[in-house]
Amino acid sequence: MKINIFWFRRDLRLEDNTALYNALNSDLPVLPLFIFDDNIIDELPQNDARISFIYQSLLALNSEFKKSDSSLYIIKGDPLEAWKKLAESFSIDSVYINKDYEPYAIQRDSMIESFLKKQNIRLFRFRDQVIFEEKDIMKQDGNPYTVYTPYSKKWFQNLTESPGLIKASNVLNFSNLYKRTFNFPPLNQLGYIESSKKVRDYNLSVIKDYDKLRDYPGIDGTSYLSPHLRFGTVSIRKLVKIALEENHVFLSELIWREFFMQILFNFPRVVTNNFKPAYDDVPWRNDEKEFEKWCQGETGYPIVDAGMRQLNETGYMHNRVRMVTAGFLCKHLLIDWRWGEAMFAQKLLDYELSSNNGNWQWAAGTGCDAAPYFRIFNPLSQQLKYDPHNEYIKKWVPEFEKPGYSKMMVDNDFARKRAIVTYKEGIKFD
Repeated sequence: MKINIFWFRRDLRLEDNTALYNALNSDLPVLPLFIFDDNIIDELPQNDARISFIYQSLLALNSEFKKSDSSLYIIKGDPLEAWKKLAESFSIDSVYINKDYEPYAIQRDSMIESFLKKQNIRLFRFRDQVIFEEKDIMKQDGNPYTVYTPYSKKWFQNLTESPGLIKASNVLNFSNLYKRTFNFPPLNQLGYIESSKKVRDYNLSVIKDYDKLRDYPGIDGTSYLSPHLRFGTVSIRKLVKIALEENHVFLSELIWREFFMQILFNFPRVVTNNFKPAYDDVPWRNDEKEFEKWCQGETGYPIVDAGMRQLNETGYMHNRVRMVTAGFLCKHLLIDWRWGEAMFAQKLLDYELSSNNGNWQWAAGTGCDAAPYFRIFNPLSQQLKYDPHNEYIKKWVPEFEKPGYSKMMVDNDFARKRAIVTYKEGIKFD
C-alpha cells in the first residue's frame, strides 16, 4: 500500500502544524515519523533534559495517534540510513516536512532530498517555525538586513500587508492516519535516562505585562516559552497573534528570534567566526581558571553567580541576567565569546544556535547590531537596579552577605578600563 510520511522535527505538536495538516489532507494514509538523530544527540549526556522533553512530547503525540488506531514510528540512528530502511520497508509516495534553517539541518535535508529523488519519492517542504523565512525580509538592494530596527519595521510592515501569514492551519484529518500501531521504545532502550531537570509548562498569561516585568529576575514574570518554541510544542503564529493584541514589546522579542535566524542563514560563518572581522584580533585572555569560576558561579559578583547557578541547576537563566553574565565573561574577564556560547549550548534547555550565537556576539560586541565594545554592563549597578531587594540573589546564592561568599575575582573599574584598552588594541578600525 502506498503511503505518505510526515517527519516530525522541530514541530512536536498537533495544533497548527503546517506540514502535518497538508500531509493529512493528501490522498494517501500518513505515517507519522520521528528520528532520534545520532549526529545531534550522540554529543549529549545520557540524562540530557532536552532529550527527556522531546521523549515526553512524543509520548503525548503518540497517545493522540493511538486514539485513531495509529502511532508514531520511532527510529534512532543516522537520518540518511533511516530513510534508506524506510524506503525498503514502505511504499512511499511523498514525504512532508516543516523547514529547518540551521546549517546542519539544511545539509541533512538536502542529502535526504537527493536520496528520495532517486527513489522517485517527492519531498514537500513548508514554512512553519517562523513567520518570515530566509530571504523574505530583504533591503531594497536585495541584501539581508544586519541591523535589527529596520529589519523589525520591514517585518511588521510585511505582516500588516499579509495578515494571512498568522492564520492557523485547520483541524487535522486524523481519519487519514496510517492504521497501524508500532512499539514505542522506552527511553533507556534509546540509550537515555530521565533527567531531573524539567522543561516548565509555558505561561501565556504573563505576556500582557511582559514589558513591565521582563527585567526583574526576582519576579517570576517570564513565559518559559523559549524551549517550547525551540522544539515546536507551540505555534509561532499563535504567539504572534497574542503579542499583536497584548504586548508589542513581547512581539519585538519574537522578531529578534527571526532576525538572528536569518542572520545565521545568510551568514553561516557566524557559527565559528565574528560577524565583524574587525574584531578578529582582539587579544582574549582566555584564563581557564577564571572561566571555571564563571561557569560555577563563583565570581564574587552576586548577580553573575546567581545566574550561572540558576543555569547549572535548572537549565534556565533569566534573560536580563544572560546579558549580564555574558558581558561579564567577554569584557570583565576578556574570555572569547565562543567559550561562553559553547557552555550555554550544553546547559540551556532552550538552546537554539541562531539566538545563542547572535546574543553572545551581541554581548561581546563582535556581532551584527551589537552593543559597542565600550558599553560594559556594571554587574553591581545591574543588581541594584533589577534585583533591589536581592530576592533573586538570595535564592541562588544562599551564602550572599555571609563570610564564606567569594571575593570579587576582578575589580569592576579595573576590568572596565582593561576591556576598553584591550578592545582598542585589537579592533581594526576602518
